[in-house]
Amino acid sequence: MNRTSALGLAAAVTIAIGAAGAAYAGQRQEAAEAAAAGAAVQPVSWDGWLAAKAKAEENDAAGNLVSALQYYLEYIRQAEGLNNPSRIAWGKNNAAYMIIKMHRQDPTVELAPARKLLEEGLGVDGATEECRKVLAMNLEYVKSTAGTPPRP
Repeated sequence: MNRTSALGLAAAVTIAIGAAGAAYAGQRQEAAEAAAAGAAVQPVSWDGWLAAKAKAEENDAAGNLVSALQYYLEYIRQAEGLNNPSRIAWGKNNAAYMIIKMHRQDPTVELAPARKLLEEGLGVDGATEECRKVLAMNLEYVKSTAGTPPRP
């Protein structure tokens, strides 16, 4: 994923999250500030990949799903720069799962970006069989949930 496509995906994800409302307002502000500071793109390295992974997991554990998603997008960018297909596929799964988690908290969060990530992950040559199973399971969830009206 080059910087342009990463920014495009980030924009699509931001639009999907935009419907989530006030619950994510603070995180969206942080996301906007991080995007504005994005001019300082980190060079690709194993240390960069490890740092993105650690920050994604830390934010996920803290419930900062938007920030976790952004770090998973960086994780993907780093893995692509390192030409590591297995980590690319896992990163796409993990980023999609953050969107799924947001959708579970707020059904107005669109799942289309998650579906795109999962389909891309399944298309990665070199993804492990375990990763493919998880990607397929998450994609099945997204497909089964698509079109389901939000709960009141």
